[in-house]
Amino acid sequence: MRFRLSNQPWPLSWLRLRPACCFSLLHSLPLQSSCGIAFDIDGVILRGRTPIGNSPSALRRLYDESGNLKLPFLFLTNGGGIPESKRAAELSELLGVKILPAQVVQGHSPFRNLLKRYENELIVVTGKGEPAEVMSAYGFKKVLSLEEYTSYFDDIDPVAQFKRWTRTTKPFNWPRHSSELAPQIDVYSDRVKAVFVASDPVDWGRDIQVLCDILTSGGLPGKECEHQPYLYFAADDLEYQNSFYSSLLNDV
Repeated sequence: MRFRLSNQPWPLSWLRLRPACCFSLLHSLPLQSSCGIAFDIDGVILRGRTPIGNSPSALRRLYDESGNLKLPFLFLTNGGGIPESKRAAELSELLGVKILPAQVVQGHSPFRNLLKRYENELIVVTGKGEPAEVMSAYGFKKVLSLEEYTSYFDDIDPVAQFKRWTRTTKPFNWPRHSSELAPQIDVYSDRVKAVFVASDPVDWGRDIQVLCDILTSGGLPGKECEHQPYLYFAADDLEYQNSFYSSLLNDV
């Protein structure tokens, strides 16, 4: 079985953060400068939710006494799962400095580049955290998380009966947008046009099964195959720093 990850007009380079994107974000900050700093987060600034070393005090040195930036910087991370605005608020709390959403670039941030193509198309997104909220914040209007999409199809997850967590059986509130003009979704007739893996899925087994059903059916499980939807990955890392290794060292 072969899946297309992209096509010629939309090469995978669109999903990699390009230097121009970093510079545009830096220049969107109040301070204009000829240089800036990009920090990784996991394993560099934080381990889990705990600051590493003197990282908070080091960041404070980039601000003047009035709290204004002396040197622009941003956080560049493969992580994600929540909107940049929420991640900025979280970092501000943990590090004791004011971080703006424009200073946070996550693994799925480049998905904004695909808004023009899929803004009004049905898309499905998977990953930990709030992947559907992330895509809605980018402007996509017909978004379902893979968990939401799965809830409409009985027996699509062949091992659901063996799982101890509760399966959602009621339709999810739609739309997420405040606008009453937001497009409506009929999952039984609307074909999925693209699938996004925004961060690490929580239930890999279910997600792989449902992704295969969507892709091999042309975007509508149980129907005849038409054009295969595109599959987009953000930061397909299987290894990254978190608090687990540190907790092991503390127990020794």
